[in-house]
Amino acid sequence: MTQGAGQGLAVRTATLRDFRVPPYALVPVQSDEFAPTGPDAPPGAAASVHPGNAVPEDELPEGYTPTVRDLPVINRGDTVQVRVAAADTPSPDGLGPLFVVGDVHGYLDELLAALAEQGLIDTGGNWAAGTARLWFLGDFTDRGPDGVGVIDLVMRLSAEAAAAGGYCKALMGNHELLLLGAKRFADTPVNSGAGTATFQAAWLLNGGQRHDMERLQDVHLQWMSRLDAVVEEDGHLLMHSDTTAYLDYGSSIEDVNDTVHQILTRNDVDECWELFRKLTKRFAFRDEGPQAVQELLSQYGGTRIVHGHSPIPYLLGEVGTEDSSDDEERSPVVEGPHVYADGLAIAMDGGVTMEGKLLVVQLPLHN
Repeated sequence: MTQGAGQGLAVRTATLRDFRVPPYALVPVQSDEFAPTGPDAPPGAAASVHPGNAVPEDELPEGYTPTVRDLPVINRGDTVQVRVAAADTPSPDGLGPLFVVGDVHGYLDELLAALAEQGLIDTGGNWAAGTARLWFLGDFTDRGPDGVGVIDLVMRLSAEAAAAGGYCKALMGNHELLLLGAKRFADTPVNSGAGTATFQAAWLLNGGQRHDMERLQDVHLQWMSRLDAVVEEDGHLLMHSDTTAYLDYGSSIEDVNDTVHQILTRNDVDECWELFRKLTKRFAFRDEGPQAVQELLSQYGGTRIVHGHSPIPYLLGEVGTEDSSDDEERSPVVEGPHVYADGLAIAMDGGVTMEGKLLVVQLPLHN
């Protein structure tokens, strides 16, 4: 079954088999029809609606493969979370220090607190960092309570920072592509190698929130569709996803961003789905190691990659380990960014959706 913005339940088609949904996104739906009942039901189980999994756990659509099996994370022993601190270096063109923000996923209150802790906003939520530079690494919506509120905040801070002589900018995440696709194409079938898929079904299975969809305005859609996919700042190659799939879209940063914008402008459902699918890939810098990072750096420039997308608790093996039972409660521990791949990659998704931490840090980092 699928649940659209402002609509009732309808038949849902199967999603692409190689599409990966983190296990923590598979929150049992909390609606009148499927709300847990009985003595084992969690407190307030039917009090709110989370359409991220709009069918009971034992009735996932045919052809859908959840990632409990597909994305096992083993405590490999070769990834170490390193405490890092910002190094003092001159800023170009008289601009202030450079900050980056990991995946927000609708957690507006946590974002406000993290920005305030770094002195980037005041108690009223207004830009307070003068000529500082702030980059968001994408994934503003889905799973959390106020994705559109996050977009509104970033858009407002962009204007306020520019007026103060600094800037606040954002990158395209796979959830921006997912939300745009769900809004534009809804249940339009897309070509895949594993049956029929739709943006609407994928969006719901990945924490899509109906109240976000209902609040979306043209200005939000235009803003998301114009975001760049890759940038380089002070030797840092900033991107959302830890994948080498960006190389499929251009031999330079400008080429990649132009190609992504052209795809979104052409508005072809299959082409948009392929872009979304590729930028949802993950773990290249963990599994393939420094060579995958070097491939991107040699093509696009920079000395380090800074990315979001893959939660640090997954990279560290603190959740989803093969030796943990289904009912075992594991609290992810995130102290800060995760530096890995021989120091060439910095992971910034602190796993706020899994009770981790929303990260806002100053670059460069040294360990």
